[in-house]
Amino acid sequence: MRSAWGQGYATEGAARAIDWAFHTLGWTEVIHCIDPANTGSIRVAERLGSVLRGPGKLPPPFESAPIHIWGQSCEHWRA
Repeated sequence: MRSAWGQGYATEGAARAIDWAFHTLGWTEVIHCIDPANTGSIRVAERLGSVLRGPGKLPPPFESAPIHIWGQSCEHWRA
């Protein structure tokens, strides 16, 4: 739904999911697997405070898809 693009829904939804992962599940790290050509998702990750950790590889049957790993720690999320 292109009408929803740029409205902040992805950022808000991802922020709530990260809160849940850290505070309910007790995770210490979260990552985002993002296609390097997906500039919208990269902007969301940056807004959330994630940093690029480098290239990654997905399991079969997606192993040929280009992927970058973005992530952050719970400690960084609270800062």
